[in-house]
Parts: sequence; structure tokens; C-alpha cells
Amino acid sequence: MRIRALVLRIIKQFMNDKRTLAMILIAPMFILWLMSQVFHTDQYEPTIALVDVPEQVSILLKEEDVELLYYTYSDAEVVLSKREIDAILTWTSIGPEIMLEGSDPSANKSVLMIVQNIANEISPTSNSLQASITYLHGSEDMTAFDSFGPVLIGVFAFFFVFLTSGISFLRERTTGTLERLLATPVKRWELVIGYVIGFGIFSVIQAALIAWFSIQVLDMLMMGSIWFVLLVTLLLALTALTLGTLLSAFANNEFQMVQFIPLVIVPQVFLCGLFNLESMSEWLQWLSVLMPLSYGTDALREIMVRGSGWSEIAIDVYVLVGFSITIMITNIFVLKKYRKI
Repeated sequence: MRIRALVLRIIKQFMNDKRTLAMILIAPMFILWLMSQVFHTDQYEPTIALVDVPEQVSILLKEEDVELLYYTYSDAEVVLSKREIDAILTWTSIGPEIMLEGSDPSANKSVLMIVQNIANEISPTSNSLQASITYLHGSEDMTAFDSFGPVLIGVFAFFFVFLTSGISFLRERTTGTLERLLATPVKRWELVIGYVIGFGIFSVIQAALIAWFSIQVLDMLMMGSIWFVLLVTLLLALTALTLGTLLSAFANNEFQMVQFIPLVIVPQVFLCGLFNLESMSEWLQWLSVLMPLSYGTDALREIMVRGSGWSEIAIDVYVLVGFSITIMITNIFVLKKYRKI
């Protein structure tokens, strides 16, 4: 009877908590559906600029899954630096000469495989055609971890700050601290700014440690300035901090706060650049534009893999600042539900 009473009590708790019940039933299906959309992609089709390539090579390349563009070498170098193409291909009597953009190992592998197939068709019985390969960014020793590392820095910085700030702010509310503060003359905007700065100090330390550990201890590829890496990581942490405190206002306990992870964090992880967006459905590419993590990981890749400076990451930085300010303003209005000032 006692066991029966406990079972009935738990069932009643779940039935009364409709959101928890919905998350248990719907969240796994939502994540599986999202994964099916992310992984059910077409094979990556590289874009190659052809410069002084024999007609036979051009004809054979048109039969491959590749987009071909024709440039002079100087123009091709410009578009390669802008990441509008994946490689520049020229062809000499010795063999193919390839300059790879280099920051995406999967794109590099795709280009090299296609060129190798063409070389084998032209000279199937000998290895006389030797490819000369150069890299605009990275090198042949670049690993998948070097390419995905900046994304992982952004993901972990965002995730842990989001979770810790959300739960911490939730405890402030459930223990009555928030209500007592709102009973004082303090303004809502002062409260939001104070919490952001207070929690932000520890978020800054956490984000800085993640970046330092990845670069110095794990020896992650680092071509740009460490200060830009820290700036972007801290802005990501600030966005996660403000978002976590905002969503905590809609949770009644820690378990409900954790429920936001499948809805807020998981989609951003899939669409932030960890997987190649160009081979995904167009609507998924548009969806990634709405996610702050996409801008943070894009900036980190620009800095760490491509060695880019301020001009290349400025837009990403401004967007992250815009996200943070917008969410902070929303936080101020959400506090009206606790006290009208």
C-alpha cells in the first residue's frame, strides 16, 4: 500500500506539471527530428575556381559534384580569401596545382578527392601526375579538432554560463531574495544590471579559463589574437548569462530550468557551425541566423583558424552585443510580473 501511494503521488505530480510531462514526451522526438534534418544532408559540393585548365580537365570536372568558376589567378585569390570558393585549380604539364582555402577539413578532403579522380582518369596507368598543394589557411597537418575546436569553445562557454546563471537566478527568486529586493526602492534596470555584473564576474572567469585551457593546454590551432578570442568568448558568456536569467523567470524549479536545454541549447549546437550548414536545407540555414551561438563560433573560427582581425569579426561582435542588450531590456520588462515599479 505504501508503494502504491508513492507511485500514485509521483503520477499525480507529473500530471499536474503539464510542461514537464510535455518535455518528457515531446523533447526526445523534437531532438531526433532535428538530428534527422541536420544529418540528412546532401554530399558537400565544393566550389573550385579554374585558372588555365585544359579543356579535357574542365569537361571531366563538370561530370563531378562540383561548382566551377573561371577567374584569372589574381581574382581567384581574392575570392578565395573571402571564402567564396574552396580552392583554386591550375594544371601544368607536371600535374594539378591546388590552393585550398584550408579552414574546413571536409571541404579540403572533397576537393582533393575530386582532383585525384580527374588525375586518375587522365593518367590511369601511371603516377606521373603529381599534385602540388598549398593552403591559404591551416596546413595538411590540420586536424578536425583544430577546425571544430573554436566551435566547441563557444558551445561550452555558452552552455555552462546559461545553465549556472539560470539556476542561480532561479534560486534567488524561489528563496524570496528577489522579492525582498523588489520591495526596496531599487529599480528594475538597476536590479538587472547588478545581477548581470555580479554573475558576469564568474562567467568571465569561466569563459577565460575555457579559452586558455583549449589553446595553451590542448594546443588548439591559434592563428589570430588571443585577446580577440577572449573578447568573443566573453560576449558569448554575456549573451548566455542574460538569456539564462531571462528564461529562469519562466521556471519554478531547477528541473524546469534544465528543460530549456533541448529547446534553447541543442538547436544552437547543431546549427552553429559544428556541421556544415551549406549542405543543409535552406530553412535550417535561415534558422541559424537567429541564434547567437552561430555568430560567436563564426568569429572564433575567423580568429583561431584563419587569423582574421577586427574587420572580419566586427559584425559578429556587434550582433552579440545587440543580443545581450535586447535580452537585458526584455529582462527588465519581465520583472514586472514580480513588481510594478
